[in-house]
Amino acid sequence: MSPPKHVDLMVLAAALAVFAIGGLPLLGYAVAAAAWLAQRGIQMLASRRAGEELAHGNRQRAMGTVAATTLGRVWLMATAVLLVGIAEREAGLSAALLLLTLFTVSFAAQGVAYLIEPEGREIKAP
Repeated sequence: MSPPKHVDLMVLAAALAVFAIGGLPLLGYAVAAAAWLAQRGIQMLASRRAGEELAHGNRQRAMGTVAATTLGRVWLMATAVLLVGIAEREAGLSAALLLLTLFTVSFAAQGVAYLIEPEGREIKAP
């Protein structure tokens, strides 16, 4: 039995209902969702690139790719929260909390997947 690999995307979809029903700022949701989806795309590309580098025996480039994109993804999300927070304080707080929740869920799901499926381990940054 394997855990859902995209559980964070399910949480993101469920969060839309929470934001709509709870009267939370939809601007915060939109910015957090855009930042999360962008960083997920970057993560997928980096993982694929690192896998190619490892297949060619170039471990330093693979680890460099993972490190650089991990830092870039964090900066992307932090910048999105900062900018929306400047525009509307409550939207910034809701975006930050949503991104924190998504990161925690994603990190936990990757850890569980790593423990359950030891074969076929890929390099993935949290």
